[in-house]
Amino acid sequence: MKTVLIISMMMLSITAQNPASPQTRPIILAFGDSLTAGYGVQPAAAYPARLQKKLETMGSKYRVVNMGISGDTSAGGRARMKAALEQKPSIVILELGANDGLRGLPIAQMQMNLEQMIQDFQKAGAKVVLAGMTLPRNYGDAYVKSFEDVFRNLARKYDLHLIPFFLEGVAGDPKYTLQDLIHPNAEGYVLVTDIVMKTLKPLLK
Repeated sequence: MKTVLIISMMMLSITAQNPASPQTRPIILAFGDSLTAGYGVQPAAAYPARLQKKLETMGSKYRVVNMGISGDTSAGGRARMKAALEQKPSIVILELGANDGLRGLPIAQMQMNLEQMIQDFQKAGAKVVLAGMTLPRNYGDAYVKSFEDVFRNLARKYDLHLIPFFLEGVAGDPKYTLQDLIHPNAEGYVLVTDIVMKTLKPLLK
């Protein structure tokens, strides 16, 4: 009887020291394309991994899951929604649409895809942070404005926390990007992580 009691007390002590396993921690889902996946850098340098470290430094209980796929469009993201919802995220950082714009795809279709994803995430109880994007000016003022307006309008319609421009201070600067002047390098992702955290922080419990 004493042996059983001692074992039980040891188990309680271990549980108290490890109150939340990674599997039980609420999830922040980083859902996007190459900018989320971390194209061209080591996984630890991409923003989801850097965000995880920043959260841990703050003592936050959240676990960041990276579901970025290089080259993905809004249609591709919509096709992955079943897998995304299976993560049961508490917060979603939705970063999609850049590849739609760079490929000159119809703006209305991109908006419809993003809107459906937002609706699905919100119905599942997740809070959505929407990453705003822009395009090079050579795509034409009308197309660029329509593209940018999608993010602002969706954020307003669904009361989302909007990151005005996901690559603010990064895109176009060779110090912070790969040779394409779009994808962040390791230093660029330090800035991107700070940009994300600024918008994300009010949602953290």
